[in-house]
Amino acid sequence: MRINSAKELKVYQEAYSLAMEIFELSKQWPPEEKYSLTDQVRRSSRSVCTNLREAWSKRRYEAHFVNKLTDSDGENSETDSWLDFAKDCGYLKKNDHTLLTERCTRVGKMLGSMLNNPTSFLRR
Repeated sequence: MRINSAKELKVYQEAYSLAMEIFELSKQWPPEEKYSLTDQVRRSSRSVCTNLREAWSKRRYEAHFVNKLTDSDGENSETDSWLDFAKDCGYLKKNDHTLLTERCTRVGKMLGSMLNNPTSFLRR
């Protein structure tokens, strides 16, 4: 099966869905967190997707592709850390935190798989 767009990748779809769920949940957080925790977790979760799209557009060159995938993976890890802060500050219920961080782990595993086998994604 030929993939024509990063949007067709399961990892992209999962990361996008996760970012949107984080956005919805973070609407309930205190206003004093607007320019710190809320902004940071929204930014990092969205950056997973945007870096993945950049990686996809650079897949003609393995080093560029891997570089942007690495950035995407780093943003996913950052998102996971911000979710820990949100839970520990009392903004996220433990169950929500567990579900979100499990999704971060799934995204990370998919990105890791791509990083371990980048040549199968490269343009010929």
